[in-house]
Amino acid sequence: MAIGVAFGRFDEAFGLDGFKSYLAEFISTLLFVFAGVGSAMAYDKLTSSAALDPAGLVGVAICHGFALFVAVAIAANISGGHVNPAVTFGLVLGGQITILKGIFYWIAQLVGAIVACLLLKFVTGGLVRCS
Repeated sequence: MAIGVAFGRFDEAFGLDGFKSYLAEFISTLLFVFAGVGSAMAYDKLTSSAALDPAGLVGVAICHGFALFVAVAIAANISGGHVNPAVTFGLVLGGQITILKGIFYWIAQLVGAIVACLLLKFVTGGLVRCS
């Protein structure tokens, strides 16, 4: 069984379609991280850092599920809706996208997650949860 991993062409990676894909991955990852981490932060704030009970766990999980659904729905027709660098890595190894495009997807996804965390820090007035 041969693995069909291709490096890719620069004109494909830097074209308009490429930038649309990177923007879609950036926005979808930003929304997913903002909603997912935000729900966990909100639960923590509402319960005064109490232990996570089953109802709270289900609530945070449902929020993550809906956020992932929306993120994939936004980006599916543009970039494939990977949202997660691990998914992108699997598709690169499977030969579904090129290495070059995968690298730019990873950059967009990681920057999207960082921006989401910075937005959460700004929106919550600096609330930080480190545990």
